[in-house]
Amino acid sequence: MTTYDERASLSDLTTTGERVHRSVEGVIEGKPEVVRLSLTVLLAEGHLLIEDVPGVGKTMLAKALARSIDCSVRRIQFTPDLLPSDITGVSVYDQQRQEFEFKPGAIFAQIVIGDEINRASPKTQSALLESMEERQVTMDGQTYELPSPFMVVATQNPVEMEGTYPLPEAQRDRFMARVSIGYPSPAAELQMLDVHGGASPLDDLQPVAHAHEIAKLIEAVRTVHVAEAVRRYAVDLVSATRSHPDLRLGASPRATLHLLRAAKAAAALAGRDYALPDDVQSLAVAVLAHRLLPTAQAQLNRRTAEQVVLEILRRTPVPDPSARQWRHGHDQQPPGARGL
Repeated sequence: MTTYDERASLSDLTTTGERVHRSVEGVIEGKPEVVRLSLTVLLAEGHLLIEDVPGVGKTMLAKALARSIDCSVRRIQFTPDLLPSDITGVSVYDQQRQEFEFKPGAIFAQIVIGDEINRASPKTQSALLESMEERQVTMDGQTYELPSPFMVVATQNPVEMEGTYPLPEAQRDRFMARVSIGYPSPAAELQMLDVHGGASPLDDLQPVAHAHEIAKLIEAVRTVHVAEAVRRYAVDLVSATRSHPDLRLGASPRATLHLLRAAKAAAALAGRDYALPDDVQSLAVAVLAHRLLPTAQAQLNRRTAEQVVLEILRRTPVPDPSARQWRHGHDQQPPGARGL
């Protein structure tokens, strides 16, 4: 059974999540689902990749999320001449002490904004691999822990844009989710002209949550229960990507773990201490699509990874979404299944 303290933590999570959501949505008008996904990734201890054409608010979203939380924030502008040491840090020899001293790089912050990450070379992009997965930096045989909570919010332009490099597969796989903001609706764009016309709304944005609050909320998300049937459903979805004829690279086991963590965070934000198949469904495209590589034939047929994931969602049987059986103590396999 859920304890009183767990219920209180989830209640606090929902309240704090709404505060952060409203704060960010005050800057990014008309995109509540994008803001919700960003917050979900933060509470699921993941990293977020924002991909879209220039000028739609990718960096604005990253900055708004960072400024809504009272924590350390560093911004890295990725350029072709950026070096890995600019990100991780460098050891400098101290003449007086006659020893090397480590100078931390920009990665040593609680929220790191990587602007236009695919304008740097793959070698520089790879400097983030250890930090994003193990939350540490190893330099000259010494390991330095990164602060907690820790999140990388990276923006990138589509790979067809001039002067961009495709992200390495290992780098993409470390991002929990990818989101595209898209163009605003005419009404939202008109409101943007009123709000952004005189000054940037980021100037007046004040933190609505503290870093220690976010750390406690992350702990609360970890207590969310995931029934065996929901876990099996997530595994079925990910396994289907590895044998699909339109894909030459399917999703990794890390993708399965990220999908479940994101589903737990989504459930907690909805005020539930248990995850539903619907939580997995709603996040499948954002969590899986950017990890998949279509075959050459699929690309010629203009088949996207997103379309493949949606097809897999339609074909994979979904357990009966009755709420009671997903709670603690009701892990039995449901007798029936339904299609999406």
